[in-house]
Amino acid sequence: MSEHKYNPDKGYVALLGWSLNAVEAADKFDRRYVVVAPDWAEAYCKEHDIPYVPWNFERLNDRSVEIAQTLKDMGVDVAIPLFEETVEWAGAINSVLMDKPRLFGQAMLLRDKALMKRRAQLGGIRVGIFEEAHDKGDVIRFLKRVNQTLLKLDGDPNDPIHLKAFDKAGCLGHRVIRTPDEVDTIPEEEFPVLMESHLDGWEFAVEAWIHNGKIAFLNISEYVTLGYSVFVPATPDLEKYRDQIRGEIEKLIKTFDIEFGFIHPEYFVTSDRTMYFGEVAYRPPGFKVFELLERAYGFNAYQGMIMTFDPKTTEEEVKAFFPKEVVDAKGYAGCFGVYPRRRVVSKLEIPEETENHEYFESHELTPPLEETVTKRTAFGTHWGLVYFFGEDPYVMRDLLKHQEELDFYV
Repeated sequence: MSEHKYNPDKGYVALLGWSLNAVEAADKFDRRYVVVAPDWAEAYCKEHDIPYVPWNFERLNDRSVEIAQTLKDMGVDVAIPLFEETVEWAGAINSVLMDKPRLFGQAMLLRDKALMKRRAQLGGIRVGIFEEAHDKGDVIRFLKRVNQTLLKLDGDPNDPIHLKAFDKAGCLGHRVIRTPDEVDTIPEEEFPVLMESHLDGWEFAVEAWIHNGKIAFLNISEYVTLGYSVFVPATPDLEKYRDQIRGEIEKLIKTFDIEFGFIHPEYFVTSDRTMYFGEVAYRPPGFKVFELLERAYGFNAYQGMIMTFDPKTTEEEVKAFFPKEVVDAKGYAGCFGVYPRRRVVSKLEIPEETENHEYFESHELTPPLEETVTKRTAFGTHWGLVYFFGEDPYVMRDLLKHQEELDFYV
C-alpha cells in the first residue's frame, strides 16, 4: 500500500468488515484508517502493510465493548460499516467513541426490518402492510387477510406476499408466496420473518451521503430487473421524480435521526406518483453500485462515505468533493448479475453479442466449479457481474434486460 501523509486535521476512521475496494479507497485518501476484520484478513493486511485490528463479528455480546475501547484507545474518531452484518457494531462502537448512546439504538432500527417499518410509519412515511411471522400458520393467515382486504373473489389469483429475513442484506432470504402450498417449502429455521404485502410499482434504490443532517449527494439507481441488473444515473423517466425523492429522503433522515454517513434506501413509486418506503440500509449497496458511480462520475464513493462519516469534515470539503447530480455524469454505468439458465453447465462462455456490444466493458465471471447448478431459492446469489458503460440510458436499460435471455454458462 502507498506511503503518504495523512492530514492531521482530519478524523481517524475504522472500516468494519473486509472490502478490498474500500481499503484501496481509504489508502489513497487523506484520512488515517484502520481495518477491523476477521482473522482470515490478517495475512493479507500484514503482507500489504494495511493497518489492521482483528475482530470476529459474531452477535453482539458482553465482549462487544472491548472493540470500542480498543479503537477509542487508538484515537479512532468513527467506525464505518461496510456490510449489513457490521451495522449494529458500528452503532455500538460509535455510541462509545462519540459518547452518544442513541447511536446504538438507531443502528438497531436500521438492522431490524420490522422495527424500521414501524419507525418509518411513525414518521409519516408510507409503507405497505407488514407483520412478523413466527411460524407457517402466521404466514397463511397473513396471506388470507391481505387478499381479503383486497376484496379478492373465490378463484381470483392471490396477490403475492413477500417474506424477508429481519436482519439480512436485501435479497437474502427474500421469498415471494402466492399460495398456502408454497408456505410448506419454507424451512423452520428461517423463522421469525417479516411479511409484507406486495406493492405494485416501480422499485428503485437511492444512495445518499449525509453531512450534518443534510444531503450532500443523492443518486437514484434504476433497477432493470430486481436481483439482476442496475444502472446509474437513472433514465429521465425516473429522474423526473428527483425532487419528490429528495423530499422522501429528507423525511427519512429526520425520522431516523441521521446526522452523518451514508444510507441506501429502496422505494416503490406507483402509477399515481405515490412513494412507498421499502427499507433502508446504513451501508454500501450491493451490485457494486459504488464502483458504477465512480465509472459514471469519476468520484470515489467509498472516500465520500469516509468523508461524510468523519466528524472533522467541513462543509467546504463536502461541497468540493461531490459532483453535481446527473449533469456531471460522463455516461451511464450498469451491471448485470449472471445466473446460469441451465441445470448442468460445463464451461463459461461470454455470448458474442454481449462481448461485441460497444457498451460492454468487462466481467468478473469465473469458470464453473461444479457442473450441477443449485436451484435458486428465493433471490439467490449471482455467479458474477458483467459491466457496461455508454451514453444512452435507454440503450443501457434494454441491453441489461436482454442479457437475461442469454446463456453465459453452457
